[in-house]
Amino acid sequence: MGRPTARGVALEALVAVEQGARANEVVPRLLDGSNLEERDRNLVTELVYGTCRMRRACDWISDRYVKGRLDDQVRSAIRMGVYQLVWTRIPPHAAVSATVGEVNGPGRTVANAVLRRCASAMADSRPRWPDPATELSYPDWIVELLSRDLGPAEARGALEIMNQPAEATPRPDGYIQDRASQMVAAHVANLAGPGAVVLDACAAPGGKSTAMAAAGAGLVAAADLLPARALVVASNARRLGATSVVTVVADGTDPPWRRGSFDAVLVDAPCSGLGVLRRRPDARWRMKPGDVERLARIQKQLISSSLPLVRPGGLLAYSVCTLTSVETAGVDNWLSRQAPEFVPLPPPGPPWRPAGRGAMLLPQAEGTDGMFLLTVRAPQVG
Repeated sequence: MGRPTARGVALEALVAVEQGARANEVVPRLLDGSNLEERDRNLVTELVYGTCRMRRACDWISDRYVKGRLDDQVRSAIRMGVYQLVWTRIPPHAAVSATVGEVNGPGRTVANAVLRRCASAMADSRPRWPDPATELSYPDWIVELLSRDLGPAEARGALEIMNQPAEATPRPDGYIQDRASQMVAAHVANLAGPGAVVLDACAAPGGKSTAMAAAGAGLVAAADLLPARALVVASNARRLGATSVVTVVADGTDPPWRRGSFDAVLVDAPCSGLGVLRRRPDARWRMKPGDVERLARIQKQLISSSLPLVRPGGLLAYSVCTLTSVETAGVDNWLSRQAPEFVPLPPPGPPWRPAGRGAMLLPQAEGTDGMFLLTVRAPQVG
């Protein structure tokens, strides 16, 4: 067996994703065992993430030349080849020949014929897309939902940005975390004040917990439902020297703490993730329309369980890395009825924009993840 190549590793990752793996998990694992040089490692990441993002558009370009069903390897190779032809500066002959060379068996002939026809068509003209969802390579329902919730122009801007590679943003302690998440942690820590006892109710992988600790929190209880995810939090806290972070395995919908235990509770809730599709390139194909309402119900359960944990005069913060109205303004409206005694606090200023009683950060505003943040204060006693 020869030495692994960048396209060979990328194709293996794409086949795994096609069969149910998550790109952001399978790519690091394959790279760790590849011994590829840094340039080739970067190419693997670009090819896998880019192909996953542009899957629908790649299929639209190539499907006119495909006859019959394709197995996962051939389909993935054709997508990867088309991605190189349309969205990279790789010369067409290299994009085709190097990609086809990684296909095993008789499927290599099919991949070669399809990609050569695609290359010929791309040499004559750019694609004339049938609709925005195909051009931007998203499911119809995501484009329709965000266009309705944000407006067509803002939605398109967000969707375009989320088709670009995500930037690595190191914190002063070296932890890599998107600036939107850093802003959420800083805002909550600032409102809670130095020495505050804080619960991060959905903490994994621990980025916000460790950031709040670094900002001066006296104690951060970093909770997560799954032991394996809690171990990730503990490992990150230990590596960063965040000694004020205590990791706990706990169900956020049935928390084990007494009423009024915390100065601040952050509910960074599970969500549809439609603001972080740069980092989770294949998530757009896994998420289904019904998932948004289902996740909103979980978000409300987590908030309901967290409200009693806030001490009098303390605060609850709700954040989600999504842009849907159901999970942002919808949850805010529900909370205003559920707990009217909790008073909204001023949201972050620009580049955040007002959204209900909270604020939303669109991906195109600063090139960050999309995020929503709402903070409310519990009533004082007496």
